[in-house]
Amino acid sequence: MPPNTIVTIGAGQTAAVAARTLRRRGFDGRIVLIGDETHAPYQRPPLSKEFLAGQCDAESLMLLPEAWREKNDIELVTGTAAARIDSAAGAVELTSGRVIAADSVLIATGGRPRTMAVEGTEPERVHYLRTIDDAQRLAENLRPGTRLTLIGGGFIGLEIASTAVQLGAAVTVLEAGPLPLARLLGDRIAQVCADLQRSNGIDVRTSATVENIVTDATGVRVRLTGGEVISSDLAVIGIGIEPNTAVAEASGLTVQQGIVVDAQGRTTIPSIYAAGDVAARFSDRAGRHLRVEHFDNASKQGAATANAMLGRLGVVDPAHWFWSDQFGVNVQFTGTPEHTELVVRGDLDDGEFTAFYLDNGILRGACAFDRGEDIGAARELIGRAVDPAALADPDIELFDLMVDDEEMVNT
Repeated sequence: MPPNTIVTIGAGQTAAVAARTLRRRGFDGRIVLIGDETHAPYQRPPLSKEFLAGQCDAESLMLLPEAWREKNDIELVTGTAAARIDSAAGAVELTSGRVIAADSVLIATGGRPRTMAVEGTEPERVHYLRTIDDAQRLAENLRPGTRLTLIGGGFIGLEIASTAVQLGAAVTVLEAGPLPLARLLGDRIAQVCADLQRSNGIDVRTSATVENIVTDATGVRVRLTGGEVISSDLAVIGIGIEPNTAVAEASGLTVQQGIVVDAQGRTTIPSIYAAGDVAARFSDRAGRHLRVEHFDNASKQGAATANAMLGRLGVVDPAHWFWSDQFGVNVQFTGTPEHTELVVRGDLDDGEFTAFYLDNGILRGACAFDRGEDIGAARELIGRAVDPAALADPDIELFDLMVDDEEMVNT
């Protein structure tokens, strides 16, 4: 029997997709979204790109506009967090003291930025970028001539760097590893990313480990372990996120680098589910629990878990996919980077190519630079044995390889 009231703790991408899915599937019970921010659910990917650049406003990012919420009878509670779920009583207790009745609960609390210690008198010169308010504060301080130090060379950091340079800032990126994105893309493709950044005026420093960060009225000084000091007006720390598991822990759920859930999104308490960045979901593809921090995964898990809450069971375990835009170049990645062989379709030097990651003949992942059309087929081919020569040949359609593989299976 379907629940009468579903409460979603968290009001981001996952929660918004879940709410839309519930109504689309005909659920006519009460839906309550609880968000610790003061905003309605919004898209995060544009924050480091179009929003930071001033090319879109907050209203354009809204996922559940007020008119839609009113029409579909969605209750939104903002500016407060959930403290605990009392599953026996069927209630969610908020930090504000309010208690909301709930038959089923979806935890979609996402993550928070990993932080670093900041010394000195003006810590506000050091930024993080996770929320729309974070992006607004950073945008207000970015202007032509601003010196910006970015600590962390992940995709978000490199997107901020790209946007800041286009706004006229002078940018230094400090990456602790040998290359930005090397763990995700492998050294060869990571070098292409680093070259793209450097060719557009970014000072990319690698093997740069931060010892301390000090602020004062003159700016920010980042001292590296070798003794070098990088001085700038502002700094942004982008070294990843940590899952927001406090409410799960307070409610007696199993947490191991995320809230542990099965392939349907169910936690160790039957009436409580979790999805999105905060969930360590079982993956048949990987044979283990995985926690994935990307927009596409948040959307797919939001929909799949909402269906599961209504008894519409079905395993959703697609190859992971995400994208990034840097200096006008669209970068898309799917799968995982494990490989014994890297096959390239196109030309690394001209910046338009797709790299395929093969592990003993099995396709594990793909990364496309301005060849997004290849990624759809690559996602379907992941986990299959694929001829490397066919992958490299631009005259062979990737979708034809899918057909060939299916014909071999059926003969």
